[in-house]
This record gives sequence, C-alpha cells and structure tokens, in this order.
Amino acid sequence: MNETNVHNPSASKTKETEMAEGNSKLSHYYRSLSRNMVIIMVFVSITPMVLVGGIIFYQYQESHKEKVYDHLQELVGKHKQNIDAFLREKLSDIRLLADTSTCDDLSEETFLQNRLQTLQKSYGAVFVDLGLVNAKGMQISYAGPFKLGKAQYANADWFYEVMTRDYYISDVFLGLRGLPHFIIAVRENWNGESWILRATIDFVAFNTLVENIRIGETGFAFILNRRGDFQTKPRETVLPADIPLTDFVDHALENQDNIHVVLKEDNSGQENIYVAAFLKGGQWLLVYQQLAEDAFSDLNRALRITIIIFVISSICIVVVAFILSRRMVNRIAQADREKELMNEQIIETGRLASVGELAAGIAHEINNPVAIMVEEAGWINDLLEDEEFQGGKNQSEFRRALDQIQNQGRRCKEITQKLLSFARKTDARVQVVQINDLIREIVSLSEQRAKYSNVTFRTNLLTQLPTMELSKSELQQVLLNLINNALDAMDKRGGTIEINTRLKGDYVEIDVSDNGPGIPEANLGRIFDPFFTTKPVGKGTGLGLSICYGIIKKMGGSIEVQSAVDVETTFTVKMPLVKKNDEG
Repeated sequence: MNETNVHNPSASKTKETEMAEGNSKLSHYYRSLSRNMVIIMVFVSITPMVLVGGIIFYQYQESHKEKVYDHLQELVGKHKQNIDAFLREKLSDIRLLADTSTCDDLSEETFLQNRLQTLQKSYGAVFVDLGLVNAKGMQISYAGPFKLGKAQYANADWFYEVMTRDYYISDVFLGLRGLPHFIIAVRENWNGESWILRATIDFVAFNTLVENIRIGETGFAFILNRRGDFQTKPRETVLPADIPLTDFVDHALENQDNIHVVLKEDNSGQENIYVAAFLKGGQWLLVYQQLAEDAFSDLNRALRITIIIFVISSICIVVVAFILSRRMVNRIAQADREKELMNEQIIETGRLASVGELAAGIAHEINNPVAIMVEEAGWINDLLEDEEFQGGKNQSEFRRALDQIQNQGRRCKEITQKLLSFARKTDARVQVVQINDLIREIVSLSEQRAKYSNVTFRTNLLTQLPTMELSKSELQQVLLNLINNALDAMDKRGGTIEINTRLKGDYVEIDVSDNGPGIPEANLGRIFDPFFTTKPVGKGTGLGLSICYGIIKKMGGSIEVQSAVDVETTFTVKMPLVKKNDEG
C-alpha cells in the first residue's frame, strides 16, 4: 500500500516565506558588502590623492605667489628708477642752463625762448615753459605759451621751498594757468642777489610715463604725495575705499627703504595687490595696483585644471571600485553557493554512508537465514523424491510452495548482494580503458534482451576519444544499469536507446538516452536516493542508481538526468580525464 502525502497549504506557504526572507537577507548582505567595499576602495584611493595633491598644490601656490610678488617688486623697482632718473635728468638740464647762463642772458626773453626751443627739440613737449624769478617772487622774464610775464610767485609753496634750498621739485598743482603741472626750480646767486630759474614739466608727458606700467588686464600705477594727493591721473578704482590714502602712505613710510607689498579686499570683496615704492627722495609714493585674480590667473588656471583632473580621477576611481566590488561580491556569492552545494553534497554523502552502513548490517543479518531457508527448501524438495512421498495427494502443492520459497530466497539473496555492493567501499583494479570499446561490448551483451523488448540501439561515438585510467568493471556496472533501466522502461512498447560520447574540456561525457515514458518531474530529485524506485513491486530494489551515483562520484565525475514525460530521458555521465584526488 502506497502512502499518500497530504499537501498542507499553510506549511508550504510558511516554507516559501522563509525562503523569500532568507534570499532577501542574503541579497541585503551582498549589497551591504558591495557598498562597504566601494566605500573602502574609494576612501583608500582618494584620501592619499587629496593629501598629496593638496600638499603639492599648496607648495606650488606659495611658490607662485612669491614669484608674482618678486616680479611685481622688480617691476615697480625698475619704474621707480626710471621716474627718479627722469626727474633728476630734467633737474640737471635746468641746473646746467642756470650754470651756463648769466642773469642778464636769462633776463632777455629772446634768449630764454631759444633755450626753451632747444630743450623741447631735445626732449619733446616735456618742458612747457621757462621763467626767471627774482628774490621777491616776481617773474621778470618768461618763455612759453602762456601770458605769465610779471607773474607773482611770492606766496607759492614752491617759491618758499626753493629759497630755502638750492633746488626744488614741486608737487602737481593747477597754479595760475589752471592746468595740472609741476615745477622744477633752481636757485642761483648773481651779483649777490638770488635768482630762480624755473621750468614747468608737462603733466601729460609725465602721466604717460606712469601709465605705461601695465601688467595683465587690471594692473596700473599712480603716484601719491605725502598728503595722499594724486600726482598722476587716477583710474576708476584706486585702493580699497575703506583705507584712507594717507594711512596707506604712513604704512609705506615704515618700510621706506624697501618696496612695500599689501594684499587687501575692496568693498566688492575682491582682493587687490598693492606694491609701493617712494620717489623723489621720499616725497612721492609710486603705487602699483592689480586684482589678485588677474595677478594669479595662471595659479587659478592650474587650480581649475587640478580640480577637473581630480573630479575625473575620482569618477574613474568610483567606477572602477564599483566594478571591482561587483565582481568580487559576485565571486564571493558564487563561492558561497558552491560551498552551500558542497555542504549539501557532504550531507548527502554522509546520509548515503549511513544508509550504506545500515544496509550492510541488514544484509549480513538476513543473508544467513535466507541461505538456510533456500538450503532447507532444497532438502525438502529432495525428500519429496522418496517413494514414501510419491503419489501423495498434496505433492504438487508442496513442490509449488518449495519453488516459490527458493525463488523468493534467491531474490532476497540478490537484494542482500546489492545492499552489500552499495555499502562496500571497493578498491577495484584501475586499468587503461577505451570507453568506446567498452560501450560496444556492453551493447552487444544487451542486444539479445533488446530484441525481446523491440528496442534498437543507436550509437554516436567520438572516433578520437582518449583512453582513461579507471575501474573497467565499475564503469561497466554503471552503463549496464543505465541500459537495463532504459530497457525496463520501454518493455512491451519498444523504442530506441541512443548512446553518445564526446570530449568537453577536461571531461569525457557519455549520454544514455531513451524515448520511453520518461520520469515525472516530481521524481527527478529522488531517483539517486537508496531504495527509491518507480518500478512495480517485486521488480526493483531502488539501489541501482544509488550504486551508479557512488561509483561515478568516486571517480571524480558526476551523473545527471534530464527527462520529459513521453518524450525522452537522458542520463549524462561526466568523468575527468585526470582523476581528482579528493582525499584530505
């Protein structure tokens, strides 16, 4: 009587829920592992890059700033020398004129006009006019474009300054002509009286000299006096609005002998570089102003390139870290699956070993009683041959019963022998075997039975199949079992058994296929279990495929099955060309 399993929907649903939860936890674990690996690889890769790049850029930035400051200081220093040389040169020209001319000569406007033309011919429009002033501040002789004859300069600051010293260069002022200019004056004594020869320097020519100091797009220069007044034409943005010009001058006075550099922000938040140097013996201050962004444009460009390279490198690192982490996690997941499968195989092997030990014990326990039963049945059958039992009323019934006892005893003996074969760890002799020859031999042995079952064989054997070192008897046992199972399946209905051999990598594969009734999908997972059989009661022990499975596994190979009901069943035996050593 076959037992029927009652399907429990709630139990099945609970099992499916547990499997779903387990898969979800496992998926979450791999995602978390991948995320952690990405974070670690990105951190380990980017952190040194940031530190090293930051230190290098900081050193480069300081070096570049120092280079820019040195360049600006050198520029301002050269222009300071040029402007001072210009003023000294013009002062020397006036002193030379005063030293080589008498008061009477200079008092004549024609003579003075000729000297002005000579200076203008040599220096262009730098000299605007010339004038001779007496000790009372009265201009007694004048040469120039303005009507300044008999002009009174007694109250002019420059007149007071030149009377107390031998020469004087004034600040820029408007004066009587109403135009910006400055005076170069020289005092001389003629016949015991002080006379002053003065010259007006063109403001435009002097301002052009300063405006030529340009670097970049925003760099320009200007001149201040000690009061903070402009001595050249100022541009639109000069100095931070919150720093008075006098404060800037006073701050520069502390380092009068040196070129002074200041970095300040203006009202709009932009940083400006100011480089200052004193002119005219400390009376004027030459100031160069430039936006820091303009001055450090190369540095800013290098910073932008560095940031772009850093971003691209970071993206590459993240992408590579993501790809590597995915590959590593996939390999870990594959290793975990293989480990799980190996654990299942170990459990299955252990279960088969336990069943084998149990089978061996049962076989030994029942083998002797069964042998005695068969022998006693034979003895009784011999006794029935005596005359005293001849012609007995139940003699035929006795012989039928004895035959049945002997047949069933032999069947029990066959079962115990298969149990012992399943449980026994054989050490069969290994020899060189040509698989194709072995298959032809087995087919020839099975052809007689196949004729009775209306079954035909069809072989497709690889011609250049290499020889293998294995147990011929064990492989023969496996192939015979597979062929006999196919013949049993196609009994009374006929069909075809197809055997193929092929070489796939380092494995030799043997397919044994039949077009019999097939194996139901529900039974495919159990066909290699001991004592499981689909044959009718009394025809199968359920040990044949279990023994085949153990033999092939011992050879380092595998045996698989694919089946479709009423279509085809294929057993595939895979054996390695080189036997794997599974012993620890």
